[in-house]
Amino acid sequence: MPRLKSPSISPHFDIIVVGSGAAGLYAALCLPTHLRVALVTKNTINMGSSNYAQGGIAAAVDPSDNPFLHLEDTLKAGAGLCDYEAVKFMVENAAKAITHLVEMGVAFDRKGEKLAMTLEAAHSRPRVLHSADTTGRAIIDTLVAKVLERPNIQVISQAVALNLWLAPQKDRVQGISILHESQIQWLKSSVVVLATGGGGQIFAQTTNPEVSTGDGVAIAWRAGAVLRDLEFFQFHPTALTKPGAPHFLISEAVRGEGAHLIDETGYRFAFDYHPAGELAPRDVVSRAIFHHLHKTSSDPTHAHVYLDLRPIDPDHIRYRFPNIINVCQKWGIDVFQEPIPVSPAAHYWMGGVACDLTSQTSIRGLYAIGETSSTGVHGANRLASNSLLECLVFASQLSRIEIEPNLVAPDSDISQVNSDWNKEMEQIEAIRQMLPSLMWESAGISRQGELLNQALYQVNRWRDSLASFEIVEFLDNLLPNQMIELNSTDAEEQLRITAETLNLLDLGYLILKSAMSRAESRGGHYRSDYPKTSNDWNLHTLMHSDRLWKSPTKIKPERLKIKSIGS
Repeated sequence: MPRLKSPSISPHFDIIVVGSGAAGLYAALCLPTHLRVALVTKNTINMGSSNYAQGGIAAAVDPSDNPFLHLEDTLKAGAGLCDYEAVKFMVENAAKAITHLVEMGVAFDRKGEKLAMTLEAAHSRPRVLHSADTTGRAIIDTLVAKVLERPNIQVISQAVALNLWLAPQKDRVQGISILHESQIQWLKSSVVVLATGGGGQIFAQTTNPEVSTGDGVAIAWRAGAVLRDLEFFQFHPTALTKPGAPHFLISEAVRGEGAHLIDETGYRFAFDYHPAGELAPRDVVSRAIFHHLHKTSSDPTHAHVYLDLRPIDPDHIRYRFPNIINVCQKWGIDVFQEPIPVSPAAHYWMGGVACDLTSQTSIRGLYAIGETSSTGVHGANRLASNSLLECLVFASQLSRIEIEPNLVAPDSDISQVNSDWNKEMEQIEAIRQMLPSLMWESAGISRQGELLNQALYQVNRWRDSLASFEIVEFLDNLLPNQMIELNSTDAEEQLRITAETLNLLDLGYLILKSAMSRAESRGGHYRSDYPKTSNDWNLHTLMHSDRLWKSPTKIKPERLKIKSIGS
């Protein structure tokens, strides 16, 4: 094959961060400035789920609040599966994270000189800081500006991470392969940080952006990392539901400010399912909507309820929720005159790559942060607005990271590949379309053993059918340090679609297998054939390769009786 020019991207970095949401951006900024950092992002630098976060970021920084109350609320929402030490670590470091954001220029709303706080579901105090209803965007815009000022950070956008590069002994990271600008290139580093976000695109109805295909979790699993609690997926109760419109999330803060959930008759039904009504935990409210629609609608799959903002003062709506007003107006809904049609949608994955308080996974040199990780702070059900806080607190720990010398590997010439996989793409794209519907029907808000088993059988059939495809074999047989230039104009897009489809199929397999094993209902995991929570299942589910096993939670009942947290 002819020798080609060297790639424009330096293949050598001290740290590679994959993902440019709040976790990835903040991690890059917290790393020492003398380190060479690659920030790899699948789309543009600000297209992750963090950018869409409306409600805000939870932190006990008001004098009327304290970290112990925040800890209690988080543990209660987590339904017995939170890691106590991880939650304690997060809530005690919350104030420091908020101070850092304010110093960087994030414009949180204020009441006079004080930071404004709002109440969200399952919080015992108003502790959610916000910037109107575009808090995520305010944080991301600030972090992006700071990242672009750092000469030690090289942003590699429109790049798809394909595989982890492990040392020959498979005991440590050596880099990753990326698909970028019609090339497949291996980037070398002894530290890789996965911050690729969640996997909401595995479900037909999701608030997540198109890039949320669970790439980091799938890549880590194939490399041999331990995963944890993959069955726990949070379904947000109030996503805009109108033909042709995206499932735009209507923030929980709207209900915190006084909006009501009603059905088409105007009945405020949520109190039939929980004493807290609309302010019950998200999984409770989502199931309330699910069950109410099954009681009252002839077509519950395509039906919706309504979120009525009219109990809130109009001026307060204009002040707090301008983005929601504008999006609803775009789709012909006047929130001041009529309620918003809403239904649940997949929103946040509590499970992920298992890691410790330093964000280290089971593979040396591989770290996971944000929604990609399972730090233990969310347990079986994430408390509202803890996700951005988790991103910041755990990403900040990477400032203490120790860089090991990378293994020496020779630079490689680039090889040309002329393959075109048009004939195989029709089936791959068909599976990509069918999988989310299958997962929504079998592993959505309400699950049942027989449906889970049938779905697992179908997912495995799809995985087996694609294994012999030339494009799949091409991806499977990529060699470390092998540089490939794609000469077909369609090949890069074909490889991207295939890589995402394979990742989603792996996620489907992992979620279904974990959900089948947990014979109870808890948090974001509800089994209609096992509707009660069982003390026998006060356990984590761990996945390593194809092996699944149970692990005791670190919470002990006596730990929950303490009165305060040390300084």
